[in-house]
Amino acid sequence: MNAIPDEFADLLARSPLKPLKLGGRTLLPIFQGGMGVGVSGHRLAGTVAKWGGVGTLSSVDLRRQHPDLMARTTGLPQDDRAKLAINAANLEAIDRDIRAARELSGGNGLLALNIMRAVTEYAASVRQALASGIDAIVVGAGLPLDLPDLAKDHPDTLLIPILSDARGVQLIVRKWERKQRLPDAIVIEHPRLAGGHLGAAKVGDLNDTRFDFERVIPECLAFFRSAGIEKDIPIIAAGGIRSLADIRRVQALGAAGVQLGTPFAVTEEGDAHPEFKRVLAEARDEDLAEFVSVAGLPARAVRTPWLNAYLKIEHKLQAVAHVKSRCTKAFDCLAQCGLRDGLATWGQFCIDNQLAAALRGDVKKGLFFRGAGTLPFGDQIRSVRELLERLMTEEAEAAKPA
Repeated sequence: MNAIPDEFADLLARSPLKPLKLGGRTLLPIFQGGMGVGVSGHRLAGTVAKWGGVGTLSSVDLRRQHPDLMARTTGLPQDDRAKLAINAANLEAIDRDIRAARELSGGNGLLALNIMRAVTEYAASVRQALASGIDAIVVGAGLPLDLPDLAKDHPDTLLIPILSDARGVQLIVRKWERKQRLPDAIVIEHPRLAGGHLGAAKVGDLNDTRFDFERVIPECLAFFRSAGIEKDIPIIAAGGIRSLADIRRVQALGAAGVQLGTPFAVTEEGDAHPEFKRVLAEARDEDLAEFVSVAGLPARAVRTPWLNAYLKIEHKLQAVAHVKSRCTKAFDCLAQCGLRDGLATWGQFCIDNQLAAALRGDVKKGLFFRGAGTLPFGDQIRSVRELLERLMTEEAEAAKPA
């Protein structure tokens, strides 16, 4: 089934790029990455799918895109009542956004929900997404070894893990094979280039060559062949993809498609505040910082006043880290949290607070995740349509005579 509208199908036919075959559909070879809190809501994901790509919602605290759900969960007593109410509101937000994105897409493309394995409500979010009819579930920030079990009654829903090296791919494939299920695609995210939570054990590992696309993509394909896997498992390269040349390069290595986060975050349809988009669009690689996040994973973000101030005193905060009696946000967003659980080598701040501030465009208090590399339109804010056109025709346009 061709899930690309005619005008983009024609554009792809003239492009040097190969289409993505996924879930019985022919798609643009472009995933829009899931970005929380609230950065990739229904407006962004639905628009990407509308033009034939893979639009991805982020499940993390998605209630923040719904004023009525925020009103319902604000000012509650800091006890189990708040936890239950917030979790219920986030599940309702998932259902609302899936339905709204589906309507906006007009049946084109493919819709996915990104769920962090590290969040407490991971399983509940998976079940809600399945019940709401999502096309695909994408899971990162941990190994989703149990995802086939959670989705066993939904064989047509695509299951897509995010990993960073061939070793992780081999582990997932072997574990899932025992459950009579294989990944429908695998996102390979380069920790040195991506934004947000990164798939390396520590900051010092970000430059390890085992993450390089030139190494990991051929290694994964060789493993599939050696393991006798008959099903074609598309590899989606993520991290630092910014141009048609980048996409052609990874497709030449054997990747079926690519995933981009930051370039979509700063589009007109991006669900974050205009000030959020400005901060990401204007940032350069020298403005980025790598640090250990509250989830214990390395992370990459823009050096804002808050992040600079935090990094100056992080060692002091870690020295006095201790177990808190309860989560500062009442709903325990992460299964393990450096601040709440007193993990001294992890980040000592509330990530939900800082990401929510960024979503509102609060430059002084926000944590603005961003990937490396110059954006396709520099510091300009352009539409999703223009971004997709640029990614598929950039070289052809450059070759035209003036």
